[in-house]
Amino acid sequence: MNPRHFPAWRLQGAPPREDGSNVLLFFHSLTGEPDPATWWPGLVGPGKVLDTRSWCLVTPDLVPDQVGDAPLTTRTMAQVAGSVLDRLGIGTIRMAVGGSVGGMVALEWAATYPHRTRDVVVFAAPAVHPAQAMGWNHIQREAIRVAGPERGFALARMTAMLTYRTPDELEERFGQERRDDGLPQVASWLEHHGRKLVARYPLERYLHLLDAMDGHDVGDDGRGGVGAALGAFQGHLLGVGIKGDLLYPPETVRSWCRQAGSRAGYREIESVHGHDAFLLEEGAVAEILGGVLASRRRVLRAG
Repeated sequence: MNPRHFPAWRLQGAPPREDGSNVLLFFHSLTGEPDPATWWPGLVGPGKVLDTRSWCLVTPDLVPDQVGDAPLTTRTMAQVAGSVLDRLGIGTIRMAVGGSVGGMVALEWAATYPHRTRDVVVFAAPAVHPAQAMGWNHIQREAIRVAGPERGFALARMTAMLTYRTPDELEERFGQERRDDGLPQVASWLEHHGRKLVARYPLERYLHLLDAMDGHDVGDDGRGGVGAALGAFQGHLLGVGIKGDLLYPPETVRSWCRQAGSRAGYREIESVHGHDAFLLEEGAVAEILGGVLASRRRVLRAG
């Protein structure tokens, strides 16, 4: 298996302004790299929505090279991001963005640093990890335990892929089609994604992120619940649900938006892809992020 190394953070684009008004903070997804250009290639670059001629893009790695005895949580990941910005001499920032587990960390960012960001955009993520999603993660861990680190990891990825996409998409793409050797095309597609992840992604990193997801609850540890934790945020919080998302349905996102109060808004992406739409529907994502960046809400000052 490939013990690929990921950088502690990635900084790209224009130099950060002293007031942080051109700094955008990104949190990657479960198997994403700390570089938004790799998961949104149509959005990052000169002349694009995330124009690297004017915006400074900062992306911390959610999993450090050395994970100590203390559990790695979405809250500690948000705190690590704060430390990265501190080391770079950046205080307040313009926007923080994340999807799926990256969205969970973005919610923790908003609750941990309520005065530090003007806008936080969260795609397809819960405020508290739901029981069904925890069940899927358990099945993935058991596949790895029973089948071993390589085949088990591939099986875990195949299981996850079925939660990321919709029945309608799979039916439309594959239906009853089979390869010449008789294997259903949908099974061939799953096997391909399993092999691909095993070849490029460290297993221990994946397991650390599964554990962090299952422990995610933005309102626990003395914060007084989801509403109090997110209601303390002084910027604007935007939750984006995805119609057909089997993992974190739109109502999951709408629920914490309602609890967060008047500073929160809700948008929805309609897509046959389901959960993965936050990665695949670049046009919809560009429209949402472009609208946020074009807004003229007041700029926050560090408190």
